[in-house]
Amino acid sequence: MPSGVRGALVQSVSARPDGPLDVTWLAADTPRLPLGRIRLRWEPASLAGWDVTAHLGLATGEVHLASWPAAPDDWPRLVRPTLHEVLGLSAALAVATAALDLSNCLAQV
Repeated sequence: MPSGVRGALVQSVSARPDGPLDVTWLAADTPRLPLGRIRLRWEPASLAGWDVTAHLGLATGEVHLASWPAAPDDWPRLVRPTLHEVLGLSAALAVATAALDLSNCLAQV
């Protein structure tokens, strides 16, 4: 990972098992993850492979989403299903929250 970054921000995750995992570097001075976004961090494991961690941005801060210790070199294939499901769940929760907010606004009129 380049110096001056604290991980990679997940931009999109393909639904295909062999599909791409698109990320952009996240600057070290970025204050916090946006709501519903995922940050990946990876570094060489002590014996072999990669230690991969994922954090999720919530309204109250960041939470540890998952860890994959000593993941093999093709670790993006390993983490992709989890990331895809969490991003889908976050999008569904955002829609539900917006619908609830709109419903509450209409009920007050």
